[in-house]
Amino acid sequence: MTLIELMIVLTIIITVVSIAVPLYQKAIVRSKEAVLKNNLFTLRTLIDEYTFDKEKAPQALQDLVTEGYLRELPFDPFTKKRDTWKVEMEDAMRSVDQKEPGIFDVHSGAEGAALDGSKYSEW
Repeated sequence: MTLIELMIVLTIIITVVSIAVPLYQKAIVRSKEAVLKNNLFTLRTLIDEYTFDKEKAPQALQDLVTEGYLRELPFDPFTKKRDTWKVEMEDAMRSVDQKEPGIFDVHSGAEGAALDGSKYSEW
């Protein structure tokens, strides 16, 4: 009788674990996506603030750190590095300081697609 009970309990545990692990993995990916969205929002906001304050766009993301807008560049949660951010430079004709066009936008350098199907590099 105890061997059958043990087999039933193990079957229930295996079933619960097989359901819980994929949900846990999706929760981790969702949290990384939330961090990435927050980091991109922060970087874009600070690029705009820098541009308005200095009347020219930053030439590199490190300018935000050296000028005191950030303590340090945030990590890209998928690449786990600070130097994989892809910057988009503004057009010289549309830039605030036409002699020195700078960073207009920033994107993740991560490969792959989000849970909604969009690419991380397009956020």
